[in-house]
Amino acid sequence: MITTLLVANRGEIACRIFRTCRELGISTVAVYSDADAGALHVREADTAVRLPGAAPADTYLRGDLVVAAALAAGADAVHPGYGFLSENAGFARAVQDAGLVWVGPPVKAIELMASKTRAKELMAAADVPLLAPVDPGSATAADLPLLLKAAAGGGGRGMRIVRELASLPAELTAASAEAAGAFGDGEVFAEPYVERGRHVEVQIMADGQGTVWALGTRDCSLQRRHQKVIEEAPAPGLDDGLRRRLHDAAVAAAQAVGYRGAGTVEFLVSAGGRPYFLEMNTRLQVEHPVTEAVFGLDLVALQLRVAEGGPLPAAAPPAPAGHAVEARLYAEDPARDWQPQTGALLTLEVPAEPGIRLDTGYTGGDTVGVHYDPMLAKVIAHAPTRTEAVRLLARALERARIHGPVTNRELLVRSLRHPDFVAGRLDTGFYDRHLTALTAAGAPGQDAARRLAATAAALATAAGAAGGGAGPARLGAWRNLASRPQTRCYRAEPDGTEYEIAYRTGRDGTPAPGTGERVLAARPGAVTLETGGLTRHFTVTTHADRVHVDTTAGSYTFTALPRFSDPAERTEPGSLLAPMPGTVVRLAEGLVPGAAVEAGQPLIWLEAMKMEHRVLAPASGTLTALHAAPGLQVEVGALLAVVQDAPAEAPAHQEETTR
Repeated sequence: MITTLLVANRGEIACRIFRTCRELGISTVAVYSDADAGALHVREADTAVRLPGAAPADTYLRGDLVVAAALAAGADAVHPGYGFLSENAGFARAVQDAGLVWVGPPVKAIELMASKTRAKELMAAADVPLLAPVDPGSATAADLPLLLKAAAGGGGRGMRIVRELASLPAELTAASAEAAGAFGDGEVFAEPYVERGRHVEVQIMADGQGTVWALGTRDCSLQRRHQKVIEEAPAPGLDDGLRRRLHDAAVAAAQAVGYRGAGTVEFLVSAGGRPYFLEMNTRLQVEHPVTEAVFGLDLVALQLRVAEGGPLPAAAPPAPAGHAVEARLYAEDPARDWQPQTGALLTLEVPAEPGIRLDTGYTGGDTVGVHYDPMLAKVIAHAPTRTEAVRLLARALERARIHGPVTNRELLVRSLRHPDFVAGRLDTGFYDRHLTALTAAGAPGQDAARRLAATAAALATAAGAAGGGAGPARLGAWRNLASRPQTRCYRAEPDGTEYEIAYRTGRDGTPAPGTGERVLAARPGAVTLETGGLTRHFTVTTHADRVHVDTTAGSYTFTALPRFSDPAERTEPGSLLAPMPGTVVRLAEGLVPGAAVEAGQPLIWLEAMKMEHRVLAPASGTLTALHAAPGLQVEVGALLAVVQDAPAEAPAHQEETTR
């Protein structure tokens, strides 16, 4: 019987496993890097063990240190979570060799499925349908497009779509480097890329007595950079025959490797409805909560039960009920190539409505750093029908209060309400087709709504300056006031639209806007306005120069002006600034001052949050200054290089500019 469990992971999944442990009376142990010393998973654990360092390769990927931590803390079992060492057979073996219970599948099953190339060979022998691999060394134009994938892991790391043969060598190098950094293994393979395919997977749970459950399907087609963004169960629009075929193939895959515990068999379903085996994840998936909601199960509790040698509760799983949808809330800017964001997460509040579940590794006051995945939380909605679940999730996200780094919250809301998603027209190219429209700043009514929110921000600030503000009994209209008008300027984040708000302050201290809205209440943290016959409430929170305005119809973030300017405004033309904090991992071949570059040419590669990001030449010209070097850690806005139209001597004094 397990009495003390160490979770060899961090963040949201560690917190989620600890929650089940508390319900089962199991003591918990966390491990943490120096960057995670104050993280939520550390605060929630009964005991915590430090792994010196910050980079994953020095901490969470060090299986020897994790096993030593488990022994030092008196743990008798280890749960790997997902990512990091979760599909590492050597780590699983080391855990068992140390006399600890491994809460995962048999080592042999991990070994057989750890390499996606070997897994495909095994699945072919089990008559599981799959795509034939392509040898990158002998690929021709007829093989395009190709999908490059890391052999040792998932999560989008090491994945590249190749549409031009000339770019294949460079993309192989980039994919291999990213895979090595994320999994410690740079092996990459290629397979045909299926256009307009759907990502559909089957959750399995197996015990040591020969019982294998196929727990329905999940659709995970909405992806960015090959990482899932929105998932749901059951996968919509599949006929009964296809569902049975997917279930049967998943069970056959599990039986072929003598599987035990929780796992997921992933398929690509073509536009014509033909399924192809992609891979088997020998671990718990990020999206497991939607299956838990539909089947009324705790998959972590079942993992622990099976690890202790117990059987599944019945020969067949319980009957599913309803529909569940999950959205991954990321600290990233979808409109700027999904750039990860960092900084203080000041507020994270999601309405605790019936049918809503929040899984997170953060609370307000935590800091989002540069070393790990930028996912802040998962918000899950469960309802009797898909329509109700989608509507519930969109509304919960819309009403959430999230103050701090830029997030993908608005994208999630718009995605859930997009006609294609509502109709269940899903495929992995959804964001390729719709991202521009989904991130556009000019949506109907958006400018007017943001201006009204900026007005509320100005009135709240004015009320604070006046020493309190007006309550419901103090009403006024600006044209009846004798004070001179004042103005405040705000820049909407993240798109940069600027708003100038004029208002007057009455003799009683009541501020009123010059655009005619009626002020029903104005206090430093709350404003109520009547406009067009409608009463609207605004909650206003100020952190330094940032102002967050939350309403029941959406949230807005502004920067008060003119206190700060954009780094690009105070650097010379052609400057390449770091778009995010990170580490320079490599430079373009032959990149030295004086080198000729072409517009759009990748010059510098940054690694942030386990993903590589390219910094491109802004124009054709000559590299006149180079401040970047492999291994250099940079902050957002740091000057990396300068490209000028004509050759010029490099400046004698090189200065780094930071935001």
